[in-house]
Amino acid sequence: MHIDMLTLFPEMIEGLFQTSILQKANERGAFSYQFVNFRDYSTNKHGKVDDYPYGGGAGMVLTPQPVFDAVESITDHADTNPRVVLMCPQGEMYNQNKAEELAKEDHLIFICGHYEGYDERIRETLVTDEISIGDYVLTGGELGAMVVVDSVVRLLPEVLGNNQSAVDDSFSTGLLEHPHYTRPASFRGLDVPDVLLSGNHEHINRWRKKESLKRTYLRRNDLLKKMDLSLELEMKLRLN
Repeated sequence: MHIDMLTLFPEMIEGLFQTSILQKANERGAFSYQFVNFRDYSTNKHGKVDDYPYGGGAGMVLTPQPVFDAVESITDHADTNPRVVLMCPQGEMYNQNKAEELAKEDHLIFICGHYEGYDERIRETLVTDEISIGDYVLTGGELGAMVVVDSVVRLLPEVLGNNQSAVDDSFSTGLLEHPHYTRPASFRGLDVPDVLLSGNHEHINRWRKKESLKRTYLRRNDLLKKMDLSLELEMKLRLN
């Protein structure tokens, strides 16, 4: 996978790619990336990329020319058809299913805006996906794009030490993940459940599934409703 980050402030994002799992994934060749400052494409003699909105109103709006030229400079030389992702509070709410969908792509372009918003022609013409990470507004799209990139890259083959880790994540199965424990088996009077020490993998898997269901029921009951679990199962979870 290759990722292009269109941003006026690449320094906001650099740390994400240069630390921890993403750095190792990049060094192993699991993905590549580049920062594209679309101010470099402005034809304005002062390098401006924003202007006042037609019809009046508060704030400044990103003009189409620099963004169009920046995206086209990438797509004109691309071997594949990239997904062009606009980070926007009006976009579809981001979730694990979307992360898994994007992780199948070979090339992603993220447009990280600033100021009041985008000229609508950017949205209508260039973009394949509009994504929001929540019902709130940030100062720019960089933080949201970092969230999406991190969640996508970790799903790429061989990025995580154990490929099963991503499969078992919360939301990947539609449920929240089961509790985890590690050494010591007893800490300040708090003991690891006996079943996890039993060595019986069938019992362990059954316990994990039950705890996953229970945790989802107690914390995110809306997820169970999306899965259309039966009333009988919900009652069992309520009683156990």
